[in-house]
Amino acid sequence: MAGSFKKCIVLCCSRKLPKEKMGGKAYEEAIAGLSKLLSEKGELEEAAAAKIKQLTADLQSSQNGGPTPAFDPVQRLTSGFTRFKTEKYDKNPALFGELAKTQTPKFLVFACSDSRVCPSHILDFQPGDAFMVRNIANMVPPFDQTKFSGTGAAIEYAVLYLKVENIVVIGHSCCGGIKGLMSMPDDGSTSTDFIEEWVKICQPARSKVRSEKNDAEFADQCHHCEKEAVNVSLGNLLTYPFVREAVTKKTLSLKGAHYDFVKGVFELWNLDFVLSPSISV
Repeated sequence: MAGSFKKCIVLCCSRKLPKEKMGGKAYEEAIAGLSKLLSEKGELEEAAAAKIKQLTADLQSSQNGGPTPAFDPVQRLTSGFTRFKTEKYDKNPALFGELAKTQTPKFLVFACSDSRVCPSHILDFQPGDAFMVRNIANMVPPFDQTKFSGTGAAIEYAVLYLKVENIVVIGHSCCGGIKGLMSMPDDGSTSTDFIEEWVKICQPARSKVRSEKNDAEFADQCHHCEKEAVNVSLGNLLTYPFVREAVTKKTLSLKGAHYDFVKGVFELWNLDFVLSPSISV
């Protein structure tokens, strides 16, 4: 199969095309480089096949003067997994072998669901590095066994069973959830089923920004609120008894962070909580 695949690639890419379309020498060098790479690294064949299939479809569409091909979600998912499998999974058998036995992440990370701010990409986390919770505006609600049981379960599992050593709450620039919080009517009325009720978790951050930055432009207020909301979430973490106890014993550290993807800046800070040790009577 490997031989036939390479032969197919060479035949497809070597068809005679007009000089102006081929790019002359550069085109020939590119084909030669591809053939050499495939002959040396056969494990790249599946990923190469997926990319060449997409490139062929794009070229055919362009040649025919047709519209850009419709997005194919199945093709995107399968080609994405193929790249992961060949470029990461197959190259790290020891890592994935250990992960099959257990996980020992050092971090519990709260991040926004925003598609532009994936923590694994921003912080170069590898599988097993971080236990993650992603939601609208990366908020941590206060302890509530009924209303916020899903978030509570994630925190409890990470702290008591995985024994994470750090909880990091990461805010980010241009956050739609924070913009929604800052835009809410003062009378508390809502126009959505879930979003506004959720972002009200960080109402104290909105109030502080409104008080201290009342004369600032709205965009600037939102920027400040992105960070203040992180601090509110850090405070809310201390309403969980097992988090408070671990922080008191210094086995757990709480950190705030903000990622500005417009400027390419990442800020990290600690909050110094003064806690009294638990007392049993």
